[in-house]
Amino acid sequence: MLTVHHLNVSQSERIIWLLEELELPYELRVYQRDQATQLAPTELRSIHPIGSAPVLCDGEIVMAESGAIIEYILARYGNGRLAVPVTSPQYPDYLYWFHYANGSLMTQISVYWIAGMAAAPESSSPLLSALHERLDRHLQMVEDHLGQATYFAGSEFTVADIMMHFPFGTMKAFYNVGLDSRPNIKAWLARISARAGYQRAMKAAGHEQDPALDWGTTRGAF
Repeated sequence: MLTVHHLNVSQSERIIWLLEELELPYELRVYQRDQATQLAPTELRSIHPIGSAPVLCDGEIVMAESGAIIEYILARYGNGRLAVPVTSPQYPDYLYWFHYANGSLMTQISVYWIAGMAAAPESSSPLLSALHERLDRHLQMVEDHLGQATYFAGSEFTVADIMMHFPFGTMKAFYNVGLDSRPNIKAWLARISARAGYQRAMKAAGHEQDPALDWGTTRGAF
């Protein structure tokens, strides 16, 4: 039995979603954020030294990092589902967007967000301006891609979409990148939100509403 250690409102939702899409049995252990700091509880460190989620346990195997966990599950239990074969013309897109989600987009969002919090009120820092312009280029690249493809790897839903959801969906609880001028991203969010596996996963993860919708007040940490 796979065991998912899930921190509420976190990237561990990706793992729950994948398991629901694959209809694989799993045990879910839920942890709540500290009310003052919004950080993970220290008890997660007894599962993995970093003390953050997700963590997947499969027998004696203990894995962290959402991307690595997704690749592990697909390789051992996916039977080719939700992935793109290496021989497919869509494989380069699949591989790129799967890794881009955390490797580039989440990094850029986080750097801009943290720099903004650290800056003085009404700051006109050249660094902030440069970071904003860089983030805008990232968002426009995503918008342009989804103007040409239904999903990130083409016409079929894959785990690249699961990886790309967090920056635009759940991340709104902490920092909303703003999608008023990004209709293609919003349409993609609507498509994936309609999936039965997604809806089961968000319910299991503890959401009272779809995290792709506006949350209002942000929490300030993730």
